[in-house]
Amino acid sequence: MEQSSIDKLYMSRCLELASNGMGNVAPNPMVGSVIVYNNQIIAEGYHTEYGKDHAERAAINAVKNSSVLKDSTLYVSLEPCSHFGKTPPCANLIIESQIKRVVVATLDPNPKVQGRGIELLKNAGIDVTVGVLEKEARELNRRFFVYHIKKRPYVILKWAQTLDGYIDAIRKPSDPIAPVWVTNDLARTLVHRWRSEEQSIMIGTNTVAKDNPRLDVRDWSGRSPIRVVLDRKLRLSPDMNVYDGSLPTLVFVGNNSSAASKRQTFASVPNLELLTIDFARGAEDQVLRELYERGIISVIIEGGAMLVSSFVKKNYWDESRVFVGNKFFGDGVKAPEFNGDLYSYDEVGDSKLFTYRNKLSRG
Repeated sequence: MEQSSIDKLYMSRCLELASNGMGNVAPNPMVGSVIVYNNQIIAEGYHTEYGKDHAERAAINAVKNSSVLKDSTLYVSLEPCSHFGKTPPCANLIIESQIKRVVVATLDPNPKVQGRGIELLKNAGIDVTVGVLEKEARELNRRFFVYHIKKRPYVILKWAQTLDGYIDAIRKPSDPIAPVWVTNDLARTLVHRWRSEEQSIMIGTNTVAKDNPRLDVRDWSGRSPIRVVLDRKLRLSPDMNVYDGSLPTLVFVGNNSSAASKRQTFASVPNLELLTIDFARGAEDQVLRELYERGIISVIIEGGAMLVSSFVKKNYWDESRVFVGNKFFGDGVKAPEFNGDLYSYDEVGDSKLFTYRNKLSRG
């Protein structure tokens, strides 16, 4: 087998390992690593949780006989870090371990690294190969790449619509405050899994008022995302589920007298932070900037129609996940309109799931 094919084989294992970190390592990237000696994998590692060992360190520490490292090849799905963060630089550890060859899938877009890790390895006399399964590696860490290249979180739009194109029925004031379901229990479980994979979840005032969602992952295991609520006039009651204090919650309010007069009402709510922005200048840029500065690399926007459409109009979206349920409403709130490339199609029970990508998203 040619060396290039061998490199792809081992790198595919790195990517497989890396994916195990989904939902646990952000704002760090998902990274996997294997060490090969005499054409056999002798150690594996991946970044399991933010603040814990990086993949390369985990793999090196798993080698039982460190004397063989000088004759081994280390494969890693992202350029080894070259700076001190939560852990020491992996590039330094690789050099200290006297590993003779390193194969990397893609460079790290983080300005703190961005080629410096490769440079350190090469300057130490290590044979370095870069670009093996690069496309696949960038796809796996698309959130991380968008965050560092476009200076904003990776934006996922999600909604469910009927066969005739409505995301909600006409609501009467006397109707109960609860969701009007378009899909099924299986789809809801899938959505909760998605939530566990993202750092934050965003919702608008009207959807909170009508549905009173919790925005957690109670139907899945994993971490619930940071809740982000846009409530311009701070008109929502502190009794709503999103303000129950169980999860970190950011509430963006307008610089208006209505919001200012109600701030004291929320002073005793734990885990809640009120942030003032100028809605007249457009909330999208300001909200994304705030999330970016807080190190939040991804956000899933679950509604409502006005909020989703506002991000579509600004072209601030990267991925759209649209359920089409097996129902007709005849009338109601129309689903958002957008242009995107169909990426995948799946069937979820009696519902259909269409995933789109936006190649022209703004940054």
